[in-house]
Amino acid sequence: MTSTTPILLVEDDDVDVENVTRAFEENRLTNPLVIARHGEHALQLLSKHPSCEEGSSATRPGLILLDINMPIMNGIEFLTTLKENPSLCTIPVVVLTTSQEESDRKESFCHWVAGYFLKPVEYEDFVRVIGVIVSYWTLSESAP
Repeated sequence: MTSTTPILLVEDDDVDVENVTRAFEENRLTNPLVIARHGEHALQLLSKHPSCEEGSSATRPGLILLDINMPIMNGIEFLTTLKENPSLCTIPVVVLTTSQEESDRKESFCHWVAGYFLKPVEYEDFVRVIGVIVSYWTLSESAP
């Protein structure tokens, strides 16, 4: 994933959006960060993206950072729909959530998430976690 590849953050909490934005800056990450406030909003953004059209060469998100607990369409519902769509199912998804529910963790991995991270309480730890997640995907080869 290049530094120009967008990252989609699906997050409804303003404080967490700000924390991710600041963590990107502190980690010197230049990837554009696209914000969706719930799963339905994220699917709308993805369906309108030119890369979802057959034969398009536009850059689609190289990674989705996903919260679980959101209004309208939660993270598990979003994953179910995303992974059923052949043009979107190869976008890697990393869950970044406060949910410690074992059922959320299991359901996430049943939908092929690439990782499940609990949001750290301390800001410095949050910055470190974001750095690790994005660094891994920056070095990783993406699916065709």
